[in-house]
Amino acid sequence: MTPAAIAPRRIVIVGGGTAGWMAASLLHHAWGESGSALTLIESSEIPITGVGEGSTPYLKDFFRLLNISESEWMPRCKATYKCGISFPRWSTTTRRDSYFHPFFSQLDLKTGEAFFHNCGLRRRGTNVAAHPDDFFVAAQLARDCRAPVPLEPMTFEPDYAYHFDAGELGQFLKQRATRLGIEHIIDNVDDVQINSDGNIESLQTRDHGFLAADLFIDCSGFAGLLINRALHEEFHSYANSLFNDRAVAIPAPLDTACAIPSQTISTALSSGWAWKIPLSTRYGNGYVYSSSFLSADDAEQELRAYLGDESTGMEARHLSMRIGRVTNHWNKNCLAVGLSQGFIEPLEATALMLVQFTVQHFIQMYETGHGTDVNRKACNDKINFAFDGVRDYILAHYKLNTRTDSDYWIENRDNRNLPDHLVSILESWDRGLDFEATLTEHGQSLIYLRPNWYCILAGMGRFPDSLSEASAELQTAPVDQVRAYCAATASEFPSHREHLMHVYGDAWPEFR
Repeated sequence: MTPAAIAPRRIVIVGGGTAGWMAASLLHHAWGESGSALTLIESSEIPITGVGEGSTPYLKDFFRLLNISESEWMPRCKATYKCGISFPRWSTTTRRDSYFHPFFSQLDLKTGEAFFHNCGLRRRGTNVAAHPDDFFVAAQLARDCRAPVPLEPMTFEPDYAYHFDAGELGQFLKQRATRLGIEHIIDNVDDVQINSDGNIESLQTRDHGFLAADLFIDCSGFAGLLINRALHEEFHSYANSLFNDRAVAIPAPLDTACAIPSQTISTALSSGWAWKIPLSTRYGNGYVYSSSFLSADDAEQELRAYLGDESTGMEARHLSMRIGRVTNHWNKNCLAVGLSQGFIEPLEATALMLVQFTVQHFIQMYETGHGTDVNRKACNDKINFAFDGVRDYILAHYKLNTRTDSDYWIENRDNRNLPDHLVSILESWDRGLDFEATLTEHGQSLIYLRPNWYCILAGMGRFPDSLSEASAELQTAPVDQVRAYCAATASEFPSHREHLMHVYGDAWPEFR
């Protein structure tokens, strides 16, 4: 069948924000030239959540697919570059109280293998250097406040992500989408009409009458206006494994005349963790915590104490989070995207990755099977695999913590609501078994890959307490040489601030 025959003739998206306009952009790219008419309806009475200010490298593919250059979108969205995430205070057993989770590239092929080798020796009781901060170029770039874009072109592109103002990104995508012909309606959906087959037939709006469509996209946030309220889709909670359900956010000033960090900092506090994200005009700060262990007032007070004078006079924004996912993201002729389909706390900044993955995979499966039950099930299984894989890796952070200063951290460490493959990974690492074989065995259940698991386990200091010195004949990776290589390679990258000024061009002075 031709694309024009496959594509839905009319698509209605309920809800704007970053998720809604990302979905609109991807659907228009796939089916706009095939004749699909897209309408996005959003209410002026419902505020946009808009606090997600970080991404994974997956977002680069989104902009590349749509042919949007960094110089076009980054200045509009106050965006900066991201080399990875540092995790201070999560562990008390490492030689440092923090570790950096890098994005990997071909620059790390040899040093990464050296890291894996030393991890194996240390797991079996030999005292060798096995801290991830020493082995990856991205960690050095973050220490030096450098941008992950080389001064001279390389034969490959190092992986990196972004920080950005989520509200501005939604606005940027909205303006671009409406220029491309996507209809934008400001109105309220008062009712949803379901036909005899259980599909959504139309939406009854307050001012625009009935809106009929072949396909409906639910981007209505935690309300789940279509997927939950109209179609009564089952919600699968992650509350028994991920305890955090609240957040408080407070912005802080950033001096762009000084060096600008190129990393997210996620610092463990008494009942959760605080993020610090550098944009080109400010820092985004927040505290993700569990309401079972901390009140909203105490969380705000603790965050302000952590930020110090930076928070003086700054307004706090409190948020509730529904942690988990629906069972069927694609139900009948409705696809749930963004908060309506589920949410996992932003520890690894995966929210937009899951939005993008959901829409792109849906498009692929829809074109393959045109909405058959078989394709719908395969699509839902794949999206659930992505959500559960992210959950499992985030859960590992809490399981591996070694803090003893609060019931929150102790109960997270003692939590036994773990999937079998995560239990197997931890046991294999702890017992000095063939870790490579274990990762291979469970590869079909894992979203995060080999380097990620080594970094989190080694970074958290998951090694024997008693270590013996390496014998002279034992082959170990020379950490001093590795550090020298990372430092020399990092010198081939510009300062973060200088590269941002280049990307922003004439837009930079207005942000000073």
